[in-house]
Amino acid sequence: MMRPMTVEMPLGSTLPRRARRLVDEALQDTRVVLVNGARQSGKSTMVGLIGRERGAEWRTLDRAVTRQAAEFDPTTFVLHDQLLVIDEVQRVPELLLAIKEVVDADPRPGRFLLTGSAKVLALRGVPDALPGRVETVELWPLSQGEIDGKPDGFVDAVFSSGPDLRHTSGEARAGYAERVVRGGFPEAVARSGRRREAFFDNYVDDLVTRDVMQLTEIERRAQMNALIRMLAARSGQLLVPGKLANALDLPQSTVGRYLGLLEEVFLFKRIPAWSRNVNARAVSTTKAAMVDSGIAANLLGETVQSLQRLDGPLGGLLEGFVSSELGRQLTWARVRAELFHYRTKDGVEVDCVLEDRRGRVVAIEIKASATVRADDFRGIRHLDERVGEDLVAGIVLYTGRETLPFGPKYRAVPISALWELGAEN
Repeated sequence: MMRPMTVEMPLGSTLPRRARRLVDEALQDTRVVLVNGARQSGKSTMVGLIGRERGAEWRTLDRAVTRQAAEFDPTTFVLHDQLLVIDEVQRVPELLLAIKEVVDADPRPGRFLLTGSAKVLALRGVPDALPGRVETVELWPLSQGEIDGKPDGFVDAVFSSGPDLRHTSGEARAGYAERVVRGGFPEAVARSGRRREAFFDNYVDDLVTRDVMQLTEIERRAQMNALIRMLAARSGQLLVPGKLANALDLPQSTVGRYLGLLEEVFLFKRIPAWSRNVNARAVSTTKAAMVDSGIAANLLGETVQSLQRLDGPLGGLLEGFVSSELGRQLTWARVRAELFHYRTKDGVEVDCVLEDRRGRVVAIEIKASATVRADDFRGIRHLDERVGEDLVAGIVLYTGRETLPFGPKYRAVPISALWELGAEN
């Protein structure tokens, strides 16, 4: 007899998540489904709703007594005839081998629904237990479309419409500044002012003291905190561990290890460099993007008011914000594409490059300005010359209100097109 499932639903639980469809589909034909993402991004809420509807057993490893039972006897812990939901499975990674034994003996789909606040299957010391048995769904903090009830269809729209893409926006610089500062964590969306700042402060502190320390001992907590602030300040810039090591007076190997830990707990992501060997002068260095712009803005002490100033630092934070919105959409878009950046040794760059599996490319520049000049397409033109017909469109996303043509394939498009456009423009 299954116990009724009781789950505390945090703030923002009523907002529908686009990843919900991906989880439901995976449970139909996959034995184990893992929802991975940052703490407080809404994993437990979404999975709790799915489990409740399916009459699932719910066990969270954030509870000490539950965690102790899992550690003591992993095999017995995972024995269950129907769907078993295990929240924060990274806290007892030994469960993965026990889950493997269960689903190998009984390969019915929809046996386990797991959540993790670290990259569970990449954790050091975790056995490679579930290849071919698990599907991973990545859950980011709320997208702007999820918050506003908008389609979130830019990626599909730009690949299908190319330069025929059209969008008119009612958003101005102040609105974009508010979105950057708010970010997408449900708790932060539900708060404002000092209460939102308190959430972000506690979030980062808890992330280091709880999740990072669970993964490994860190020798220098102060330097780890300084590194996090540096990542926020360098959002959209090249990620060069040697420079960070010099600034922190730490060995580069230590900085590299710290960066890996912060990526494993979904605080930031690396955006790889795009290349087809079309240009020997292209750099291969990754760029850093904070998973949530609200955390980045808070770490830098920026507010809606400071970002509205024309001399304010909106540009870098806005690039990180847009990159993260694109990253969210790529998890559910029909077009199977990846996110890159492009930069040459001469400093020619394109902020975001989307490439689908057919080799089609969309080049995107991000501007905090409400006006666009022909020179803003410099990097896009450079890339266009090298990929030719594979360039679907070159887009400058800006804070203005109209879509403007700058040549046959080039368009200036308001940033709000990211969440306001449907898949078919």
